[in-house]
Amino acid sequence: MFYYLKGTLVLTEPSAAVVDCGGVGYRLTVSANTLAKLTSLGEPVCLYTYFYVREDAVELFGFFSVEELSAFKLLISVSGVGPKAAMAVLSVLTPEKFALAVTMGDAKAISKAQGVGGKTAARVVLELKDKVAKEFSAEIADVQPDAAAAEETVLGNVDEAVTALMVLGYTRQEAQAALKGVPPLLPLEDMITAALRKMGARL
Repeated sequence: MFYYLKGTLVLTEPSAAVVDCGGVGYRLTVSANTLAKLTSLGEPVCLYTYFYVREDAVELFGFFSVEELSAFKLLISVSGVGPKAAMAVLSVLTPEKFALAVTMGDAKAISKAQGVGGKTAARVVLELKDKVAKEFSAEIADVQPDAAAAEETVLGNVDEAVTALMVLGYTRQEAQAALKGVPPLLPLEDMITAALRKMGARL
């Protein structure tokens, strides 16, 4: 219905902005990242929009960039992810960092968003990996992952895989040895499967 709104910024709230377009004030729900870029009341702004309609609500969402709008559309296409959760993700991750997290399989980064649990974050990675790689390839290339965060993710994934193998009856030493050489950013299930194959277990 609306692709973008261009007008004067007249009001900001913790998760919303009001833009005056020809004497009509439009209230748009925005992410924290977009809100941070809307600093000067009375200044002209342009926000890309998504008009969301359901039986009990009608809501207009605003985005500072086309990339953020694209990321929002991808997120709400995932089963169990609504507009509120999508905006929470885009409040803690820029579109570029969101795309990088999905591409690297970093569900933990996505689960830092308020109201987004580990299972939902894993589903986002699983369902969007190919789509994000295709749509955000240029943006991903321009973003360098934070080294400390990447190392934390790798160590966390390995620890989870070791624990899972120990539950299956293997010792910590056996589990760690089997996981050597297994890419630590694979989904947990794939890491465990690869380790079991190395140990000759029946799958």
